[in-house]
Amino acid sequence: MPTSNTLHLGVAQSALNQAAQLLRDGELVAFPTETVYGLGADARNGVAVANIYAAKGRPSFNPLIVHVPDVASAQRYVVWNDTAQVLADQFWPGALTLVLPLREGHGLSSLVTAGLDTLAIRVPNHPTAQQLLRLADAPIAAPSANPSGRISPTTAQHVLAGLSGKIAAVVDDGPCGVGLESTILGLTPEVAVLRHGGVAAEQIETALGCALTQAGPNKITAKITAKITAPGQMLSHYAPVEAVRLNVLDPQANEVVLGFGAIRCDLNLSASGDLIEAAANLFGHLHQLDKTSRPIAVTPIPEHGLGRAINDRLRRAAAPR
Repeated sequence: MPTSNTLHLGVAQSALNQAAQLLRDGELVAFPTETVYGLGADARNGVAVANIYAAKGRPSFNPLIVHVPDVASAQRYVVWNDTAQVLADQFWPGALTLVLPLREGHGLSSLVTAGLDTLAIRVPNHPTAQQLLRLADAPIAAPSANPSGRISPTTAQHVLAGLSGKIAAVVDDGPCGVGLESTILGLTPEVAVLRHGGVAAEQIETALGCALTQAGPNKITAKITAKITAPGQMLSHYAPVEAVRLNVLDPQANEVVLGFGAIRCDLNLSASGDLIEAAANLFGHLHQLDKTSRPIAVTPIPEHGLGRAINDRLRRAAAPR
């Protein structure tokens, strides 16, 4: 991650080419969308995605929205269905994010999905975002480009005020048009509003009501709810099949050990004690150990920097259920 000043780029072709190359190189680049400025990283690169959390100071590994330039690109990563097509026809490109099952062989970092089998994905309606996505030729994970808990940025100046020196570049194309994050709609398979945003729930009801009526007697009624059910908010979240014990120094004989630092273990998040590397490996390692059908013992992980987010995630995995 850069330690010097963040590049402040314009929208000339040469600037966008530079921004796209930075993304391909695993760097963080903030860019405008019609909603807010997003903090972009290649969604296939676990270390780059971990750096998003480090730059934002994000306290937990919540799923991130992946941005792509069109429906065909989205279909590479998720299992598409008729409802998604209706919504895409109506609202994409635009301020609507769809949560759909991951497609086999998707190639995305498990940190993007927080270890879940679903993906939040959208096609932004902003010419600069569209051009950058096509130049980068990569799925781009991009939460809002601000320190965690701060006001979402709608100008490049907002981004620089919070993240200068922590990211490689910001692409400046003036103020965002919508200025409100995207609506997140779950389709897995119940239809539910997981976050209200730039597309009103009433618009979604209208779109789905018309489409579903044409399905005949087997139509599905869309369930629209204001209750927040976005992944990562439940205390017990992606719990492995067997029990998880934390801060273990003396593992039991029947346990597999998830380690950190110079320690004997079955899988090591980072033998060198690098918290960014550990974050990138977290969900993949949990999945691998879960396949052993044995209890998981986790050695201590420092409670600072990304260690706070790693420990938050592990406490959710270890919570009673």
